[in-house]
Amino acid sequence: METLFTKIAAGQIPSTKVYEDELCFVIMDINPVKKGHCLVIAREPYPNVGSCPDEILTHMILVAKKIEARQREILGNQGSNIIINNDPASGQEVPHLHIHVIPRFDGDGRKHFQEHDKYADGEMQKIGDSLRIK
Repeated sequence: METLFTKIAAGQIPSTKVYEDELCFVIMDINPVKKGHCLVIAREPYPNVGSCPDEILTHMILVAKKIEARQREILGNQGSNIIINNDPASGQEVPHLHIHVIPRFDGDGRKHFQEHDKYADGEMQKIGDSLRIK
């Protein structure tokens, strides 16, 4: 499957790469939430988390951890958002697994979760019971 990210990996679309290895690569997001926003992208075009082998997903998270540490060192951010939008309903725009690593600064005015759902009486327990992994 060809995606925007496979074209970037192949050099067909220019990008600013900050890291790459045999399993993933990292580019600067061209539409950043904050300057320094990076994307950790699987080399293979897995469409979502569920389709990605555990060892690759684990590797990508460890790369995101390194990128986040480098952002703090160079950019001086006080926090970060490390986000996977998983399938279109979550806001995933490119059907190719990637992790957003977004530097965050005290008082930057950005909040990721603007609104929150409310549970009816007993609803949280019922849903929690049904989601429990045994």
